[in-house]
Amino acid sequence: MDLRFTPEERAFRQEVRTFFQENLPQEIRQKLVDGRHPSKDDIVTWQKILNKKGWAVPNWPVEWGGTGWDPVRQYIFLDELQSFPAPSPLQFGVYMVGPVIAQFGNEAQKKHFLPRIANLDDWWCQGFSEPGSGSDLASLKTKALREGDHYIVNGQKTWTTLGQHADWIFCLVRTDATVKKQEGISFLLIDMKTPGITVRPIQTIDGGHEVNEVFFDDVKVPVENLVGQENKGWDYAKFLLGNERTNIARVGVSKQRIRRLKELAALERVGDTPILENPRFREKLAALEIELKALEMTQLRVVAAERTREKGKPDPASSILKIKGSEIQQATTELLLEVVGPYALPFVPEDEGDEHLSNEPPVGPDWAGPAAPTYFNWRKISIYGGSNEIQKNIIAKAILGL
Repeated sequence: MDLRFTPEERAFRQEVRTFFQENLPQEIRQKLVDGRHPSKDDIVTWQKILNKKGWAVPNWPVEWGGTGWDPVRQYIFLDELQSFPAPSPLQFGVYMVGPVIAQFGNEAQKKHFLPRIANLDDWWCQGFSEPGSGSDLASLKTKALREGDHYIVNGQKTWTTLGQHADWIFCLVRTDATVKKQEGISFLLIDMKTPGITVRPIQTIDGGHEVNEVFFDDVKVPVENLVGQENKGWDYAKFLLGNERTNIARVGVSKQRIRRLKELAALERVGDTPILENPRFREKLAALEIELKALEMTQLRVVAAERTREKGKPDPASSILKIKGSEIQQATTELLLEVVGPYALPFVPEDEGDEHLSNEPPVGPDWAGPAAPTYFNWRKISIYGGSNEIQKNIIAKAILGL
């Protein structure tokens, strides 16, 4: 298997890189370099720029705005996007519900929704997880009862990322409780402005508002918003999650984080010596780079195998990408804390018996601020998209046959 890029592929990489350099607003890029979250407006602005270029939905069929790139060019584009860094097109639209509608939706759904998803005219969120139905997603309890030309939806979704911004939500709902749990689930598209929907924020450990609870109380959803066949939603969800777990490795993100780590470790000193010259720190950094290179080679093998693998047949390596990719991303945040040191503290608790101590944070460089929040927030990476522990069991039982 030849994992070397051709001259044409290297030229394509340079074309992508040049486009990013010339078109991504610097203030948006700087937020990502500093480890801060882009705003909703930032993401919308950038996706519209990509869509004007024809690059917003590279993974879609050409007739619905896709680029027609082969797997290698799609990999190059994603790698450059993440390592530049630039905001990703909205995951929930471009990589989740969009491909499901393109593959399983009817013509009316494709014509209405797909162009609006590509241009981010509609902000989508995901309605899968529920209290008690996370990794065991098929046990979900949100019900949709057919009444004439509508479904009446009642239930609750949780961990709904960026649901506070959403115009639409794609939901797994139970439409038949009399059959095996995986066989009674349907895939619905629901307008978030529909009466009966309540969005309640969940504050995360880093103090942010990123995820939400979404409640449905007698929400009327037109039957025309059913994707595919009733009670076939589990098949569509598996199709969607397969895309999510492959993209979740985020090799380019880890490349950029390591590059940033080196820059900051060269600035910060212990005594007169930059942290980057500390032998123990260099050892940890080198070990992480080696793991990332191994992950990148695994991802390239998956990409190369796309050309010859039977359609619909799972690749064991794609599940490994999710597991190892999340572990490496978390490791980058741990090393960043070592570089930042005491400046990473979100606050210093006040000692009641010592009045001279202050609860103000130590004054440090601006780039130190996001270090601790990112460390705490990224604990989630090994959980969403199917927790790593359960993914290991799936690999052992369903793929390796152990």
